[in-house]
Amino acid sequence: MTDPPRSRASVAALVAGGSLISAGLGAYEIAPASVTPLVRETLGVTASAAGLIVSVMFGTAVVASLPVGVVLDRVDSRRAVAVAVVGVLLAGVWGLLAGRASAYRSLVASRVLGGIAYVVVWNAGIDIVSEAVPADSRATVVGCFTASGPVGFAIGQATGPQVAAWFGWPAVLVAYTGLAVVGLALFWPASRGLGGVGGGTPSLAAFGGVLRNRRVWLVGSLGFLAYALYLFVNSWGPTYLTESVGLSLATSGALVALFPAVGVVSRISGGALSDRLFGGRRRPVVFGSFVAAVPLTVALAQAETIAVLVAALLLSGLAIQLTLGLAFAYVRELVEPEVAATAVAFQTAVGLAGAFIAPIAGGALIETAGYRPAFLGVAGVAACGALLAWRAPEPP
Repeated sequence: MTDPPRSRASVAALVAGGSLISAGLGAYEIAPASVTPLVRETLGVTASAAGLIVSVMFGTAVVASLPVGVVLDRVDSRRAVAVAVVGVLLAGVWGLLAGRASAYRSLVASRVLGGIAYVVVWNAGIDIVSEAVPADSRATVVGCFTASGPVGFAIGQATGPQVAAWFGWPAVLVAYTGLAVVGLALFWPASRGLGGVGGGTPSLAAFGGVLRNRRVWLVGSLGFLAYALYLFVNSWGPTYLTESVGLSLATSGALVALFPAVGVVSRISGGALSDRLFGGRRRPVVFGSFVAAVPLTVALAQAETIAVLVAALLLSGLAIQLTLGLAFAYVRELVEPEVAATAVAFQTAVGLAGAFIAPIAGGALIETAGYRPAFLGVAGVAACGALLAWRAPEPP
């Protein structure tokens, strides 16, 4: 016997609560980047060591995502979200104490715990909100949830310096965990009856089937390329505008902030376009995302006026992030329901691997050939994504 459809109010509360948890963890993740000079001065560390305080969470997510997905398919993922919120609260307090004691290694270790909590919330949240709605609106709802990523980053980047000015920079490591608690208060009652193991514990063969599924690998590759594009522009855009275009660092930062900011619109609209305009087909949106990204990243490399730069940043951010939200709904539809969380976790791991590699590879290319050839190389990555998307399967 199937459960009755959930009301719109119940689904809205579920998505709002899950998004608040995710946004709080996203702000926790990125906030130290907004106070890097204070971190370096207090801890006496290099720029790369200070950067590790943020990047260790990406690395943790890459390593932990697939094991987390396997566990989530075997346990009540709703309860796992609650445990993860407790985990990030502990990580925040741990990081606050370590920061005040100038204990760098302990601080980094606290961020590893926070990274595990984040990947639990992300994977379980996508799985639970997907389960709450019928297939014809799944991508739209997942897109709404994944929009919490750029929202959290914007909150952390925008308010981190003020939090540091009021309470000292270690406070940014705990300040945003309160959002996760508020989110859990909404999420918990709205998610009742969701996230269970359901039809029984999946076999090891079922998990192996996810990893042998060529369609899952293809969609995972699309996520890898999309995240690589996203992080390259986020990482090197401000420096490019400062050193090659001649803008001030403040102006460059403000302009490049437009690129992730449009993700709130893009990640929601990608799912809505797929569900409504294309009748549930995923390939047209993903293909269009990469095709549009090719000329737009070329425009970033060639732009010489502020107006063209602003247009290129907005439109390229809009195009690239269409795939980032949709891919998570897409990949879980290619496998059996009992291993859906594993498929989502695989997508998270592969995508964040692209996010981890792109700034490093981009930096090497910039040192070798310069900024504009590097941006043209990014256009080539987008073209590869378009070719892959052309061959992408539709869900059964």
